[in-house]
Amino acid sequence: MRITGGSARGVPLVVPRSRGVRPTSDRVRGALFQLLGAAIADARVLDLYAGSGALGIEALSRGAAFVDFVEADSRLCSAVARNLKAADFTERGRVYHARVERSLEFLNGPYQLLLLDPPYALSDTEQTISRLAVSDLIDNEATMAVEHSS
Repeated sequence: MRITGGSARGVPLVVPRSRGVRPTSDRVRGALFQLLGAAIADARVLDLYAGSGALGIEALSRGAAFVDFVEADSRLCSAVARNLKAADFTERGRVYHARVERSLEFLNGPYQLLLLDPPYALSDTEQTISRLAVSDLIDNEATMAVEHSS
């Protein structure tokens, strides 16, 4: 798995093998960021359910100003940190080892771009989106991308 575009294009990403890890494919990431276009430039980004950090790091590579990554699995938090270092983005990203629901209590917005790639079996994604919608975490003109099962 590699960064598909921008300044870190081609940088390989570490993805720990785990039953619960389902990284967004290079092809889907490329298509997503093609659609997002100008919404990425200089944006503060929130990558929830970060996994390997591929989505947030792709945003940094394509011009985002800063990304906060939230991940509950400590092994995956370590992978995000390694991937930030490999792409030379350690100064533009922060990794939080926390459950997404709890992180909404301590994160500081506003974010212009929100990336959510929750586990498909997770049943409270709609509640999380509803909480975000009424919070001070998102900018009035924010864009949110949510990955889900077909």
